[in-house]
Amino acid sequence: MSSVVNISAYKFITLGDLPALRETLLEHTLQHGLKGTILLAEEGINLFLAGAQDALDAFVSWLRSDARFADMEPKYSWSDTQPFGKMLVKIKREIIRMNHPSIRPENGRAPVVDAPTLARWLAAGQDDAGREVVMLDTRNDFEVDAGTFEGAVDWRLEKFSQFPEALQAHRAEFEGKTVVGFCTGGIRCEKAVIYMQEIGMENVYQLEGGILKYFELAGGQSYQGNCFVFDERETLDAALAPSR
Repeated sequence: MSSVVNISAYKFITLGDLPALRETLLEHTLQHGLKGTILLAEEGINLFLAGAQDALDAFVSWLRSDARFADMEPKYSWSDTQPFGKMLVKIKREIIRMNHPSIRPENGRAPVVDAPTLARWLAAGQDDAGREVVMLDTRNDFEVDAGTFEGAVDWRLEKFSQFPEALQAHRAEFEGKTVVGFCTGGIRCEKAVIYMQEIGMENVYQLEGGILKYFELAGGQSYQGNCFVFDERETLDAALAPSR
């Protein structure tokens, strides 16, 4: 059985005490022997951590004792070795950079579709209203190359901040269709689908929990290849195990 537990989680919530929070998070992660990366910004928190199960459970329990993070739900995967070399807590302008400050997921999420429902739609070739379903990959090109949903739209993005311009150039192609934006864990498609709504697109959804949650709940149905992750494991298969 794999001995290292990996978690990822994010929360869009206004944070106003970033330097102090950075020090507190660094202290607690080091106390529990964890490694990974935590990103902090005024708009929220994004974390990737790995360590022993009991240590991660203790850290998550402590983190949830802060009302701002009480409802955070980490996504889990496992590995035989520690995929991070050290523990970093960084303060950034955005926890995922889009360069559109009007996009504030804290003020209201875009519609979501869960993994079992999406798997059913993809198997049927349409959503429950009979509309064609288009999968829109919001990740970078090298991530898409590791694997993506069958037939997914891929604009060869080099960085997420290019997404709004690409969408504006192609939005007419989605007329009359249901569009499901997706990414690794949900953070990018959360912003992406809000932007779709902001420019007037209808029948748009974000995949709840991203590819990792889809693997957990629906396996690899309608997905080709693996999922790129930003640590030494590089890619995970549909069983959430390192693929190399």
